[in-house]
Amino acid sequence: MPVDQPGGGAEPGNDPDCTRIVIPADPTAVREGLRALFDTLLLRGLAAAERGTAEIVLAEALNNIVEHAYARNSGKIELTLQLHCAELVCQIEDQGEAMPGEVLPRGRLPVITGPDALPEGGFGWHLIRALSRDLHYRRIDGRNQLSFRLDAGQSGG
Repeated sequence: MPVDQPGGGAEPGNDPDCTRIVIPADPTAVREGLRALFDTLLLRGLAAAERGTAEIVLAEALNNIVEHAYARNSGKIELTLQLHCAELVCQIEDQGEAMPGEVLPRGRLPVITGPDALPEGGFGWHLIRALSRDLHYRRIDGRNQLSFRLDAGQSGG
């Protein structure tokens, strides 16, 4: 399995309010990693709406890292999630290429010129910006660090 959970996870004896995974930067590993992540105690407890939002934002961020930061090489992505009050605090790190200009994309929606001209991509950063809070990016010692917060209301059952 491509998911490694050093120092965290939902296994007995570990902190149920924090999980950390390390996955290879490839589309299949991201898909499997997200599946495993959303099966952890931490994320299974989220209410349906918050769980859906977390799935969208995390998938967009991780897939952008694979597609852009690691476009010319391979590597790993480290993801740490921590439940704090009613928020899911997310930290993603990688050693891929820096963001252009070392700043986050603005997240503008792509221009749609007609019903047959719907672009295949270009919605990711708009979704990430619209659905998260306290979104920050920085590049330190050859590492990209992306952090943000998501609502984390708990399910009733």
